[in-house]
Amino acid sequence: MATDTTAALQEELLRRARAAARPQAPEAARPRAGGPAPLSRAQRRMWLMERLGPGGDARYNVPFATRLRGPLDLDALAAALTALVGRHEILRTRYGQRDGAPYQEPLPAPASFAVRVVETEGDGMDLLAEEADRPFDLAQGTLPRALVLRHGPQDHTLLLMFHHISIDGPSLETVAEELVRLYTAAREGRPLREPEPPQYGPYARRENERAGALGAGLDHWAGRLAGATPLPLPQPTGTGAAGAATRVVPLDTHVLPALRELGTGHRATLFTVALAAAFAALHRLTGQDDLLIGCAGTHREGRDMRGLVGLCVNTLPVRVDLSGDPAFGEVLDRVRDALLDAQQHRAVPFDLILERLGAGARDASGTALVRVTSDVLGEPTALRLPDTTAEAVELDQSDAKFDLSFGVLDTGRPAALVHYRRSALDEATGSRLGEAFAGLLEAVAADPAIRLSRLPGAVAPVGADGDGHPAESLLRSHPQVAEAVVPQPAPEGPLLAYAVLRSTTDGPSPAQLRARLRAALAPGLVPAAVMLLDSMPRTERGTVDTARLPGAPVAPVPEGPRATAVTAAFAALLDQVPGPDDDFFVLGGHSLTAVQLAERLRKELGLPLNGLDVMQARTPRGLTALLEERARQRAATPRAAARPRATRPGTVLVTGATGGVGSFVLRELAARGRPVLALARPESAHLVAGDGVEAVEGDLTDLDSLRAAVAGADAVIHAACTFTRPEVDVAAMEAMVGAWSRGPFVFVSSVDAYGRPTASEVAEESPSHAPLSPYGQAKLDCERMLLRAAGTGGRGGASAVRSPLVWGAHDRLRDQLRWGATGLLYQAAAHGRPIVLPGPGAGGRDWYGAPWVHGAALARAVTACLDTPVHGVANAVSGHVAWPDLAARLVALLGSDSRVECGDEVHPDLDHPWHYRTDRLADALRPLPGEELDAVLASMISG
Repeated sequence: MATDTTAALQEELLRRARAAARPQAPEAARPRAGGPAPLSRAQRRMWLMERLGPGGDARYNVPFATRLRGPLDLDALAAALTALVGRHEILRTRYGQRDGAPYQEPLPAPASFAVRVVETEGDGMDLLAEEADRPFDLAQGTLPRALVLRHGPQDHTLLLMFHHISIDGPSLETVAEELVRLYTAAREGRPLREPEPPQYGPYARRENERAGALGAGLDHWAGRLAGATPLPLPQPTGTGAAGAATRVVPLDTHVLPALRELGTGHRATLFTVALAAAFAALHRLTGQDDLLIGCAGTHREGRDMRGLVGLCVNTLPVRVDLSGDPAFGEVLDRVRDALLDAQQHRAVPFDLILERLGAGARDASGTALVRVTSDVLGEPTALRLPDTTAEAVELDQSDAKFDLSFGVLDTGRPAALVHYRRSALDEATGSRLGEAFAGLLEAVAADPAIRLSRLPGAVAPVGADGDGHPAESLLRSHPQVAEAVVPQPAPEGPLLAYAVLRSTTDGPSPAQLRARLRAALAPGLVPAAVMLLDSMPRTERGTVDTARLPGAPVAPVPEGPRATAVTAAFAALLDQVPGPDDDFFVLGGHSLTAVQLAERLRKELGLPLNGLDVMQARTPRGLTALLEERARQRAATPRAAARPRATRPGTVLVTGATGGVGSFVLRELAARGRPVLALARPESAHLVAGDGVEAVEGDLTDLDSLRAAVAGADAVIHAACTFTRPEVDVAAMEAMVGAWSRGPFVFVSSVDAYGRPTASEVAEESPSHAPLSPYGQAKLDCERMLLRAAGTGGRGGASAVRSPLVWGAHDRLRDQLRWGATGLLYQAAAHGRPIVLPGPGAGGRDWYGAPWVHGAALARAVTACLDTPVHGVANAVSGHVAWPDLAARLVALLGSDSRVECGDEVHPDLDHPWHYRTDRLADALRPLPGEELDAVLASMISG
């Protein structure tokens, strides 16, 4: 006991000695240039909001909390805080008013800084929340407050409270870094010599002096925001609760990488992709096309502002038109362009823009023009003091700065969030919106071509989606049509259209609407009649009740074990029992749930099904019908008897056999009489099994099945790919190479592995050039893994066959033409929209277009490598087609009236200026009759 007492006494004496040696904080404030300074525009807006808001408003408090485990020297902390506020005048500034104009004035630096310490059990979140909600009095000053909760001898939570008028996000990082250095110096009893930081007062003066030179920028913003009105959000029932709420929904780990890859293809950052998703979610919530979202900008530019603490943010109002039910990729392009325009005029303070707009900045009720914001949030800032482990503590604030904010958490635990005022959205709507925003991010990560109307988060009226009958979209595009639906007709029944007009006293007649459809659609797509209704009949969930439409046939409810399984799967995953025609996405489903639903039904029923099938069939009735048809197909397909392994010398394992490339490879191998092992899931085995083809169970995620299949084959053709999960592709190749012990190995790779070469002509085995997409990088990694192993341990030769777009008469390849790399052109032609292409010279390139290969030619090239491996990389290209030629062919084949134009802009989807040399496999790729470009396109479009 005496020893413990002596040690404690020595520690206390040492602490006091260090404290005595510490440098004292400045006794007076540093000289100020020019006395009181005007407020910056951002400060002025905040000062006005404080005055207009309720008394004791804490919405602009900035809490900075850190859990610190380890020894915490409170005296060193107080000294560090004293020195910090002495260095930065803005942290000890009061705000007054003279002759109606606000001003800011630094106060003398305090001689010491008070740190309140409270002993507590538990996490003390209630104490932290109480302190975070305690308002500042701007007239008295914004000196930070410090609260330390002592959970144990070496366990503390430190809360520093600032006011937003004196600090922003970058400032908080500066404060955290400086406090660590100041604390360390104080604890060690030595002075810290740091250069004088820039002060905020001179910055505010410069901004006010430059205000007169912003006329052109203000004119731009006035034009850009002309006619914009505050967005109507769904109002809560009653008066709405007080305070704010946050809904956080975790995201799968693959979502953010997929969104980054999507952004790369559209010259956009993750921030821009998240902003586009926020616009899409807002459109689905409100049904509005003309939308405005605010983004945080900054005035921090140049070396002179490095280390400046203060409020240097600026709100950038981003206005986007989402009319026309665009695909998400098009939404992203529109948002990217609007954000770039806003950033080019970021020098104009938002406060001046509001003054210029005058009454237009608010509606009659006083609602602000910018009600919604969006951001991407990284790991929160923590105060990492020496000899401690630091963990940021997030505090829920009782109010929100805007009515609604969308966020994407880009951290080790990715998530989507919505933060909203309860007076703007009720709890049920806010919760649904959070789930819908997460589902939307997952949906566009899985399918960037998905249209707005197919995304989660729809509000009533619903029931018409962008992938429905083309007459539906045309009717909805009429300015006087409020709603339209064209349901699937009964067998032998007429195709009927139904519409609700915006006005009951004026509008087009049924005959005029049908004439509009007749002028735009092929004869077989024109409804027999257009019927005008006062309102659409609806189910209890708000979807259009097609069974109650006039003249609609009464369809029987699906019955049988598959119908029962589908209904049970819907109910299990969506927490509600669906009706036969309830839409999967209206019920709250999204792309990830669609995959889960498909996997559940595939295992239970033993039939091939994937997430895309669910997204297309959508309803229990449609999904049941699809499964019934696949059951009939399987029953009608004869199954080949399995033969003993010893009777099949020279067997070739083919992965991806049920895909477009794999199906052509199987045909080519059959023509050559080669025995085949076709890797397939159990429920898909009947699609590939036949004479000379034995199906073996497995897929890319089942590494044991891959190893076993490779070990049982004398040669391998690896044509399977996830497209969106590169980590799965690389792991699968590693497993296959590890099991490969004999014979040749052919890998169907992609020209994406070349990246973005500087030359227009790309020779075989040219080096790759950054940037590579995650898909292209995975292909390159798999090639290197394979080629390093070739010829070792009894292995044969290896061939990496780099393929471009693969075209041919197969459903998977048809989908690629419609929705893949060429989907932009196909969809524009299919809907009669103008097609704008990069012309010669755009972006400094003479040619833009697509390399392509016929599926049959690729199969010949791949199988040729079994007999004569290339021992490296070979290109497999049937030809190259310029974008204008491809667009003209699509317009002609689809009977479209789209106008094709060339300009200087290069859309990211069309930014492909490379020709690929094909030398090693030229003989095998020589086209046969029917493999010409026109023939293959015609077969894909008519199929």
